[in-house]
Amino acid sequence: MPIEADIPWPGATAPLATLAQVRSWVRFEDEFLLVLDKPGWLVVHPSKHGPWSSLAGAVREGLGLQTIRLVYRLDRETSGVIILAKDEGTGRRLQKAVARRQLGKAYVTILEGELAGPVRVDQPLGPDPAAEVTVKQRVVGAGSAGAQEAVTIFHPLAVCAGCTFAGVELVTGRKHQIRAHAEAIGHRVLGDKLYGPDPRLYLEFARQGWTPRHAALLPLTRQALHCAAIDLRPAGLPYRFAAPWPADLALYAERHLHLPAAGAQSLTDAFVAKLLPGQEKT
Repeated sequence: MPIEADIPWPGATAPLATLAQVRSWVRFEDEFLLVLDKPGWLVVHPSKHGPWSSLAGAVREGLGLQTIRLVYRLDRETSGVIILAKDEGTGRRLQKAVARRQLGKAYVTILEGELAGPVRVDQPLGPDPAAEVTVKQRVVGAGSAGAQEAVTIFHPLAVCAGCTFAGVELVTGRKHQIRAHAEAIGHRVLGDKLYGPDPRLYLEFARQGWTPRHAALLPLTRQALHCAAIDLRPAGLPYRFAAPWPADLALYAERHLHLPAAGAQSLTDAFVAKLLPGQEKT
């Protein structure tokens, strides 16, 4: 399935953010927190390409917030809710809550293949020594070097055209956990360059940008993974934040899975409400 002709092929270096974009990503702000809906083309941490090439840099430069602390990270190609603390005290409190698994998280994704029912993956993850990319994780034996407990539950929300639109429940939060567990069960995240059909696509993209080889092997220019909601109430803050189903994934799902954007959003809302019950903060 080729990517859409009207979606530009991305380069190895992502475009720079603009002030208007940064402002449009803001979902909530008060004296302690800044909540953003991150697009799937922007790295979170500062990069060598200047302040406007990362979320952290663009927030500091555009919104004038010099003291910010990332509560957790999202991969460059993962879109959705991300929370920044505006002071050290709030940042430490929420990072401790992350370490104690006190934050509720709900993701949605498009997986290759059809899931007949919920799948719980309880398999440790650790570095993949065979991979050319040092950050790549894989399922490893308990007790092996670098092994960390990892538990993911995939909930099928709709099965369409040989794919599954799924909600993802994270019992633990490890590096690349959703993507590595999806690969392990034979239902890879659609568009994944590192855990997809050929992990060399990841390095090739980093060096050359999107190429005809990428187009031949990947149906999307980024991985179909979205952080739909974060619940801070288990950490003692009265907030649940959500980010809508993103436009690029909605376009693909409508055209190839025959899943309308409104339908995907309705399924996402129902999944979030069941997993993280309560009123979101808007």
